[in-house]
Amino acid sequence: MRDKNRKDDVYDALADIRVEGTAIYLPFNLTNIIDNLRHERYIGNSRRDWKSLATGTSLRDFYYLLRPLIPASARRRIKKVYHSGWDKIRFPSWPVDLTVERLLEELLARSLQSHGAKIPFIWFWPDGLPSCAIVTHDVETSAGKEFCPRLMDIDDSFGIKASFQIVPEDRYPVSEAFLDDIRRRGFEVNIHDLNHDGRLFRSRKLFLKRAEQINRYAAEYGALGFRSAVLYRKADWYDALDFSYDMSFPNVSHLEPQPGGCCTVMPYFIGKMLELPVTTTQDYSLFHILEDYSIDLWKQQIGLIRQKHGLVSFIVHPDYILQERPRNTYLSLLKYLSELSSAHRIWTALPKDVNTWWRQRSQMRLTWDGHRWGIDGPGKERARIGYAELDGGRVKYTIEPAAG
Repeated sequence: MRDKNRKDDVYDALADIRVEGTAIYLPFNLTNIIDNLRHERYIGNSRRDWKSLATGTSLRDFYYLLRPLIPASARRRIKKVYHSGWDKIRFPSWPVDLTVERLLEELLARSLQSHGAKIPFIWFWPDGLPSCAIVTHDVETSAGKEFCPRLMDIDDSFGIKASFQIVPEDRYPVSEAFLDDIRRRGFEVNIHDLNHDGRLFRSRKLFLKRAEQINRYAAEYGALGFRSAVLYRKADWYDALDFSYDMSFPNVSHLEPQPGGCCTVMPYFIGKMLELPVTTTQDYSLFHILEDYSIDLWKQQIGLIRQKHGLVSFIVHPDYILQERPRNTYLSLLKYLSELSSAHRIWTALPKDVNTWWRQRSQMRLTWDGHRWGIDGPGKERARIGYAELDGGRVKYTIEPAAG
C-alpha cells in the first residue's frame, strides 16, 4: 500500500513490489510503463510553454519559412536562446537517461532474490561483444552532399562504415550515381524526411500524404531506415511508414526542439518498425549550443551507455564538419571508437546490421537439453548465452564462452 505520509513529488511504486516465495507481485503494468517511456507518452499535453508550442504550430512554420534568409550565426543565437535553461530539466536525466534499464534491472534483481539462482538469457549483441556503436550522417545541404565522398574517406581511414540519410526533395539533386557510390563503398543509404521543412508531423493528414511519398523514395533508394528532420516524431503515427527501422527518437531531448526522450539505450519495437534511438548529443548541439569542441561529453555518454551494454548512436552531419575545428573533433571521436572496436569492447556496425541482429535475436529461443542451455533460431551462430546474477545486491552479467 502507498505511504500517505510520503512527501515526494513523484511516488516510487517500486516500494510496493511484493515478493512471496518465487512469485513477484507488481503494483503496476510493467509493459505499459516501459512503452509510455519509450514512446514519450509521459509528456502528454501538459506542456503549454512557448517552447512546446513552437514545435507544433505556426511559429515553427514561420521559422522554417524564414530559415533560408537567416544567417547561420543568427540561427545559432536563436537556438541558444530557445534552449536556455535546458540544464534545469529534471527528467529525462542528462547526459544519458537509463530509466528503462534501471527499472528492468531492479525487477530482475527482485526476481534473482526470489529464485536464488542465476538467470540465463540471450546476450544483447553478437559474438558476446559488450555493446554496439553506429555512426550516422544526415545530409542537409548541397555543401554537405558534396563533402560526402571525402567523409567516406575519413570514415574508411578508421575502419568505420556509416549510414547516410538523404533528403529526397528540394535540398539538393539526388542522382543514382551519388547513391550508388555510397553503396558501392560499403556504406548505407537511408531516407531523411521528405524535404526537411520541419512540417512532417504538423497534422495527421499532411503526415499521411507525405508518408506515401517517403515510402516511394524508400523503395526507389532501397532504403531500410528512416530519420525525420530535426528529430520530430510521433510514435502513434509510425504505422504509415514502410521502413524496417527508424532513428528519430533521442534518448534525452533537452537540446532538441521537441522535448522528451525515450529513456532507454537499447533498440525497441514501435509496432513492426525497430527503433534505434539516438543516444548521444548531436554534433550541432555539441558545437553550437554547448560550444564544446572536445569529445569529453561523447566519451562520458559512451561510458554510461556501455555500462548498460547499450547502443551508442551518433549523428554527425557532413554540413557541420566542413571546417577544420569541428572536423578535428570528429576525427578524435573516430579514433576513440576505432580503439574500442580494436579492443573488442564495442561492435561498430551499420544501422541495417543492428536491425538484422535485433530482429534475429527477438526470434531466438533458449533451449535446455537436460544438461546445458542452448540457443535456437536465425542467427544463433553469433549468439551467446548470458547470465544475470546478484553481486552485492546488484545485477551482474556474465557471458558463456563460445562453444568449440
